[in-house]
Amino acid sequence: MTAFERAVRPVLFRIGGGDAEKAHEFTLDRLGRLGERSRSLLRARYATDAPVEVFGVRFPNAVGLAAGVDKNGHALPAWPALGFGFVEVGTVTAKAQPGNDKPRLFRLRDSEAIINRMGFNNAGAAALAARLAALGPIGVPLGISLGKSKVTPLEEAVEDYLTSYRLLHPHADYIAVNVSSPNTPGLRTLQDKSAVADLLTALAGDTPVLVKIAPDLTEPAIAELLEVCLSHGAAGVIATNTTLAREGLAPADQPRAAEAGGLSGRPLTEKARKVVHFVHTETDGRLPIIGVGGVMSPDDASRMLDAGASLVQLYSGFIYHGPALVRGAARAAASHRARAEAETR
Repeated sequence: MTAFERAVRPVLFRIGGGDAEKAHEFTLDRLGRLGERSRSLLRARYATDAPVEVFGVRFPNAVGLAAGVDKNGHALPAWPALGFGFVEVGTVTAKAQPGNDKPRLFRLRDSEAIINRMGFNNAGAAALAARLAALGPIGVPLGISLGKSKVTPLEEAVEDYLTSYRLLHPHADYIAVNVSSPNTPGLRTLQDKSAVADLLTALAGDTPVLVKIAPDLTEPAIAELLEVCLSHGAAGVIATNTTLAREGLAPADQPRAAEAGGLSGRPLTEKARKVVHFVHTETDGRLPIIGVGGVMSPDDASRMLDAGASLVQLYSGFIYHGPALVRGAARAAASHRARAEAETR
């Protein structure tokens, strides 16, 4: 058990009487207040230098922070200090919105899982653009996840995404198009091949654009979507978002299964890995993949890379295991790459 698991996590999990969202907000606030000296000490302990280049972007290591953790970029300088090789902020929408009613974030401890129905709560694309302009580069690549504003009709979705893209792409090393969150009504219909084609056509430009897909799509539906990604210039795929399924929960967590929202964490590990493997196989490796979903250990990261991912992201794994997992996963990714290069010699 790491120091984080032994001493820090129990304190965080008690904040607000066990309210997961209050603990999340507390953590972001404290990380956002870290000074350069504190960040330097953390960097010395957790940073891993194992560069990799994917879709034309050079990453200090292959492990990133997934979207949803720091939606508005409040703690951006802290994440590289905690060992992350890249950071994805958002999901951000063209219009500021409060998200869904609280409570909307739940821990399922025995399952090492989280259910969320946040609903893209964020301050809006213009506010994030202003924050990023004031902050400047953070030292690692920055991805920005874009979603549809809840009040925007589906038939106007492309223009809604385009509004956010125009404001934010100058600050991004890549753009993620989130059409797979289960928490905005109708959003997942935008995974239809014609809708994805329209989005990719509108957002084509110098900044790499990746499409984030749900783990609940059938393989034929994923295959159709991948055809569009390949034919319309997507730089890659992020696989996967949270799931609506509830398989794999520990008995103690079964009462929580009825909560609406997307499930992440350990129950998603194998499902996400299988989707990554399918995407890699279906495209013959032509689309780089960021693998996310249930990466709870360095071995999970290695298996995600074995399945065909080029990079991995953490969300629930970081919540449960802290920065030691970031370091361990980055080292595992470096070892995986060294083995792969040795095999090709």
